Amino acid sequence: MTSALTTYLDRLSIALSTATAPETPDAVLPDRGISGDAEAGGGIPDLSYLSGAREDHLGVAVCTIDGQITSAGTDHAFPVQSISKAFAYGAAIDLHGMDYVDSVVDEEPTGEEFNALSIDAHSKKPKNPLVNIGAIRSHAMLGPTQAERTQRLRDVLDAAAGRPLQLHSATRDEELTMADRNLALAYMLRAAGSMSEDAAEVVGGYIEGCAVLTTVTDLAVMAATLASGGTNPLTGEKVFSRVAARQVLSVMLTCGMYDNAGDWVSDVGLPAKSGVGGGIIAALPSRFGIASYAPQLDQHGNSVRGTYFFERLSQDFALHMLDGAVPRDLEECARELIEVGTHP
Repeated sequence: MTSALTTYLDRLSIALSTATAPETPDAVLPDRGISGDAEAGGGIPDLSYLSGAREDHLGVAVCTIDGQITSAGTDHAFPVQSISKAFAYGAAIDLHGMDYVDSVVDEEPTGEEFNALSIDAHSKKPKNPLVNIGAIRSHAMLGPTQAERTQRLRDVLDAAAGRPLQLHSATRDEELTMADRNLALAYMLRAAGSMSEDAAEVVGGYIEGCAVLTTVTDLAVMAATLASGGTNPLTGEKVFSRVAARQVLSVMLTCGMYDNAGDWVSDVGLPAKSGVGGGIIAALPSRFGIASYAPQLDQHGNSVRGTYFFERLSQDFALHMLDGAVPRDLEECARELIEVGTHP
């Protein structure tokens, strides 16, 4: 028997399949864009085509902290990209302790684009670990050599997903050919005295971590790992300490959606992290992880249809952390939505 939540996700993913980006960032769209009435569409980055991204790709998934997975749409594998930053940050905290990591990378929102030179003029620290410069510095903390750093991040990503993830070599190799800006950021860290590791090696490992392939189901499990306090809900493995998981979610809430983080908190109200591969993860602590995949991006570098999905899901299920309401059972709420006809 098909669950109500599965039916809800199926119908929402179909409704979202024609949704497009607004012509202007602050445009108010009918039905929040889900009806597809907007005229302008976001584009798919050329890099995403290397892993087979298509215009019609759309996948969504929910994983509860007891390991129940509900999904709809495609399970196409795509590079995790910047979502890996959150997991590198958690790994650095568990390796070195919160006090040390905080002395190296700050936790403040920037309001700037993801690849901006976000470094404090006085402390010389990157503003937060979820913009490129901060993620590069976080990656440098994962070990004394490039091999150790890369392996540690791969191990953490595998553990969070609950299975071995594969590297997409074509994406890694292509990104390495256009890594000038990330290399410049790494050299700025060295010039500021904030990093002593070899810039090219750190950037190489950071880029490899971004090129790991995940499905939307993998991402939902990874988000649920954070939501559960660091324990993978499928395997029971302790991936992060509770302190690290809490800190990662805290920074995701304020910084995870780049220069659209303020709108995200207002409209969705969940800790989240996006990647230019088209993925978004979000978590409701102690309840579940959620993920979406749709490769078209908006002007912030966030998935267009993924953003619409989370806005609608948060609204329909009252998931906003600041709503003041006790989160309801997803299956029960989905059944009611379908019965009263307010489903997609």
